[in-house]
Amino acid sequence: MRFVSTIAGIVLFVLFFGFALKNTQEVDLRFFLDYELRGPLVLMLLAFFVAGAALGILALTPTVFRQRRQSSQHKNTIQALQSAAGTGTAPPQPDSVPPVR
Repeated sequence: MRFVSTIAGIVLFVLFFGFALKNTQEVDLRFFLDYELRGPLVLMLLAFFVAGAALGILALTPTVFRQRRQSSQHKNTIQALQSAAGTGTAPPQPDSVPPVR
C-alpha cells in the first residue's frame, strides 16, 4: 500500500510541476483604490489557495475548541458518575447463563 501511495504522490507532483511550468505568464491583479499586483499566474494561484486554506482553518478553530471543551466536560462527568457508583474503571461483566442440558 505504501508503494501505491508513493507512486500516486510522484504522479501528482509531476502533474502539478507541469502545471506550474505551463502557467508562468505575468498577470495583473487589480484591487480597490487602484492598487495593482503583478506576478506569475502560478504564484498568484498558490497564494490564493494558501490564503483560502488559512481562512478555512481559522473559521473552524472555534468549533474545534468548543468540541474539545465539551469532550473534557463529558469525560469528567463520566468519571464522577463511575466513582459515585463505585464501579471505577472495571469493564461490565457479561451475564452468566446456565449451561443447557
